[in-house]
Amino acid sequence: MSYSYLPTTNAYRPARRQSTPPSLVKSVHDALPPWATQGVYSAVRTAKSQLNLYKSKDELKRLGLRTIQTLFTVTNGLIVLWICTLWWGERSVFRDSVDACTWNAWEKWPTNARPHHVAFIADPQLVDPHTYPDRPWPLSTLTVKFTDQYMRRSFSSMQHTLDPDSVLFLGDLFDGGREWSTPTSTSPEERWRKYKDDFWKKEFHRFVKVFLNPWSSQETQSTNSRGRRLIASLPGNHDQGFGSGVQLPVRDRFQNFFGKGNRVDIIGNHTFVSVDSVSLSSMDQPDPQTGSTGAGNGDGERPNQKIWQEPEDFLNAMKLHRGRAEMDELRFLGKPREGRLFKHEVTVPSEPTIYREDDPEIIGFPTILLSHVPLYRKPATPCGPLRERYPPSAEGLEEDEPNALKLSGGYQYQNVLTKTISNDIVSKIGPNLVHVYSGDDHDYCEITHREFSGSPKEITVKSTSWAMGVRKPGFVLTSLWNPIDPTTGASIDSQSPGSTLQNHLCLLPDQLSIFIYYGLILAFTLTVLLLRAVILALRKPEPTTPDPILPLTETPAVRTRARAVSITSSSNYQNNSSIKPGGLASRATNGNPRYTPPVSNDANGYPGFDYIEEADTSKWKASSSDRRRRGNDTLFGRVSGEFTGSVKSVARVALVWYFILVWRW
Repeated sequence: MSYSYLPTTNAYRPARRQSTPPSLVKSVHDALPPWATQGVYSAVRTAKSQLNLYKSKDELKRLGLRTIQTLFTVTNGLIVLWICTLWWGERSVFRDSVDACTWNAWEKWPTNARPHHVAFIADPQLVDPHTYPDRPWPLSTLTVKFTDQYMRRSFSSMQHTLDPDSVLFLGDLFDGGREWSTPTSTSPEERWRKYKDDFWKKEFHRFVKVFLNPWSSQETQSTNSRGRRLIASLPGNHDQGFGSGVQLPVRDRFQNFFGKGNRVDIIGNHTFVSVDSVSLSSMDQPDPQTGSTGAGNGDGERPNQKIWQEPEDFLNAMKLHRGRAEMDELRFLGKPREGRLFKHEVTVPSEPTIYREDDPEIIGFPTILLSHVPLYRKPATPCGPLRERYPPSAEGLEEDEPNALKLSGGYQYQNVLTKTISNDIVSKIGPNLVHVYSGDDHDYCEITHREFSGSPKEITVKSTSWAMGVRKPGFVLTSLWNPIDPTTGASIDSQSPGSTLQNHLCLLPDQLSIFIYYGLILAFTLTVLLLRAVILALRKPEPTTPDPILPLTETPAVRTRARAVSITSSSNYQNNSSIKPGGLASRATNGNPRYTPPVSNDANGYPGFDYIEEADTSKWKASSSDRRRRGNDTLFGRVSGEFTGSVKSVARVALVWYFILVWRW
């Protein structure tokens, strides 16, 4: 605030100043750096100088019309169409698909709830030589490129828009992972034995590039006190084989890179139990060496025991695994750790003393089972209205064969687990099993298992790859909210079983439809440019050929006389001494073997000539540029020229823009 001095009163009084806010132009001017301001001034001066050249309003109107005609052309319009189309197909469609799945659009919790957000990804099955063995190059390479690009864009959009706290993969990370050789094993099929362990490691780096890099580059604040998680250790049949086809070196390689397939994790106050069901399925399959499914081999070892022993031991000790995981979570949340009091005295025990802690008890968090292969269900059990390939035949059907998972199997796969294996898993997991998530089928399926205690619901998650037989891939979002007492682990809210989680299917773009749309735009572009070329060619007047000034033909006599004169007046003579009196230059000097030297003089003493009449076989031939010009003067030539030039103009910009979008994913 400023003050003005009033001499009449010898006092200071505040003076009010009428201040006006700066204009928008001045604000922009003050915000720009000096070099940018000078550039703007220079552009304005140039524009003014150009406009000063046009004094009259008519000239300015003509200038504006010419500018509009230059900018708003059919070719430029198609270029803009392609720029918008490619941006939609390579960017907007992915963002719009994920934007439709935002958490607040479908989850329904109390206003004070802080749920834990989980994303389930199933069956990426990175395309490799095993996927399309008969597809030739470069189609095979383009398939790999576009499938990886599709999944990376989808996963990146999910991370940036939805930002889940945990990402869980449900197996089949690779398509031919079970086939690639290890240092101690080879593929059962001869044609895959050339792919060694190095090839599998390259595929692993592809997986890191497509999924792990976008996940690790996302900076976020997770609602989970343990931070964000990405778990991809659950194996699928394409990762290590199925049942008796599992090779232990292949399984060990997968676990060395991704972690144990059998594990217990506490996520969002829920107990997640991952079971290597593809290995456990070898328990009721025949041994490939003995063909037996019953008694052992004489040494007490049962068929396929080396394959199923690990997941079976894990299930048998489920109480211990669950108890430890849940107690560790409570300790992390603040429950004081119970210690042991030791006496500080020296004793000499007569026998060794072993101190053993009591097995931790299961607290009872809601339990969720993760299995790559779905659990057994009755034949023709319908999968619900969200199944893509075979929608329900009608509502409320108890059995719907087309809409159900087929209970079948084949080489290294089985659509569902057997009833024995399913009962073994569910019975040993323990109480409070509220939900099951599986993969393998590539399409969505949702059922309720009435045959198990608690009637857990199972969701078979869609494949996230557009090359797995579904037009619209997808993933499942799950919102977990289970507030507990950090001391006892008991749920604070009295809720019914299964009400602590909510699910939502998120669909991804139809990549095949995008390619079809590109094809339609291409056909539209070519049609418009062809019509444009025909119209311009018809409007262009036919060229007129003026009469030649000089004759285009000559008579044989004139042609012969001209040749004779050309000999006498040739400038190729080296010197005059080579010309003999009364004769012409020598044949060697002239270098023209087609004529004989003169042999006599005429009556006036001038050299005479012996004319030799030659048949002229030469023809008037147009040059290549002349022929091209004449071809362009025809209607077909004008249409072809206009069409080719306009196609090149549009394609040049569209292809550059497309490669930029593809290069930047």
